[in-house]
Amino acid sequence: MGVDAGFDMVPRLSRETVDVNNWNHFIEIIKELYRDDAQVQIKQHYIVFEAGEHPMLPLEGHKFLRFSSKITGGVTRYINAVTRIAKASFGSRVQYWNECDDQYGYYDWKEVHESFRSYDQPDGHEVSTSIADALTTHNPHGEPQIPLFEVKDIPGKARGLVARVDISKGTQILCEKPLLTVTPAPPNELELVLAGKLRAMSRTEQRQFLSLHNNFPGSLPFGGIVRTNALPCGSGSPVGGIYPQICLINHSCLPNSHNNWDGNREHETIYAIRPIKAGEEITISYDHGGPASTRRAFLRKSFGFDCECSVCTLPPAELQASDARRLLIQRLDDNIGDPSRLRKSPQICLRDCKSLLKALEEEFDGHIEGHSCRTYYDAFQVCIAHGDQARASVFAEKSYKARVCCEGEESPETQRVKSFSLKPASHMTFGLVSAKWKTARSMIPKGLNEAQFNEWLFREQV
Repeated sequence: MGVDAGFDMVPRLSRETVDVNNWNHFIEIIKELYRDDAQVQIKQHYIVFEAGEHPMLPLEGHKFLRFSSKITGGVTRYINAVTRIAKASFGSRVQYWNECDDQYGYYDWKEVHESFRSYDQPDGHEVSTSIADALTTHNPHGEPQIPLFEVKDIPGKARGLVARVDISKGTQILCEKPLLTVTPAPPNELELVLAGKLRAMSRTEQRQFLSLHNNFPGSLPFGGIVRTNALPCGSGSPVGGIYPQICLINHSCLPNSHNNWDGNREHETIYAIRPIKAGEEITISYDHGGPASTRRAFLRKSFGFDCECSVCTLPPAELQASDARRLLIQRLDDNIGDPSRLRKSPQICLRDCKSLLKALEEEFDGHIEGHSCRTYYDAFQVCIAHGDQARASVFAEKSYKARVCCEGEESPETQRVKSFSLKPASHMTFGLVSAKWKTARSMIPKGLNEAQFNEWLFREQV
């Protein structure tokens, strides 16, 4: 069957001018390097390397996901050279993998083959003309030189962030350190603490804080701003952060972006978790799930507004169906989190994980990385606690890929989960409950189709 090796572009390139210019620069280097190589052919829409399985590079970078081949027919030198050039051009977005080292590509082969088919279907790219001229300088790591968004007044919501260009899924939109952080305290005491923090700020920072919306006007204005805007510094953290731009991002029960606290770097990031069109408002979720009535009550009490998002304003029958899915999601998540079920009924836990993923797909239109990263990690924990390194490795890899999308490669949790995908036995609970599912990581089956692989993964035929 052979062994594959190559690299994936993560996240994939967008049609923005920065990415287009960087890809064109990369392609020109490839053309020049292999100008006299008869095995490298420049076609109308792509470059093909006539070795191994004939890996290709499209002339339009937004179509590209993977450059790889089975390691045969002298293709290795092309794989290695093109990977080095790509890393020099795109930095950490280039993820090299080699099945000889039990490393596998980021994207599913189905996605990759779809991208291959698109190479012969040329299309243009559109970018807001107001910023096109500002995005002409070659940038080796593909980072835009100006924000992807602008601050605008949103009807019924005060200010918000609106995309200036099309933003690809998996793109980092924003990264900010907090103006200040706060811990819970009685209202009058908190007001004094905030007054002291404000006095220590620069004039610019003071203006940024005081310009934030306050849904709780009254005698404690600083506390009202914090109550309206604070985001927890990590899941379940009692510490809240206030940010000059991130705190302008409004809520949606069907958000297009995900916020995450990086405890190592002490900053908050915002990543696109679905494609965002130019002119579309950038949104995150403030709520903790459940049906619309529960979410709206929580948002009204905690943040002082009535949610009028696309989910909460669905027609009654559709809202009822959404509520049923969200109640199912909540129930399955609670069941999976029960430690006694992990010990006594691991097979049922895996079944619940699969059911939860299906419900998430239906409710969130297939863009589930902000949720699935945790569900896949739960499945990893079930498997590793019973000694199953093969399945644990696959689940950890799926969790890692989801976290890359919604938190980025550099997130501490992304790196932690990635390490478990490579060395599942390094987890502290390896074999802690039992060894009844004991497998080695090398026992991941090959040659199965997607349905067969999922049956194996969730132990449906064991």
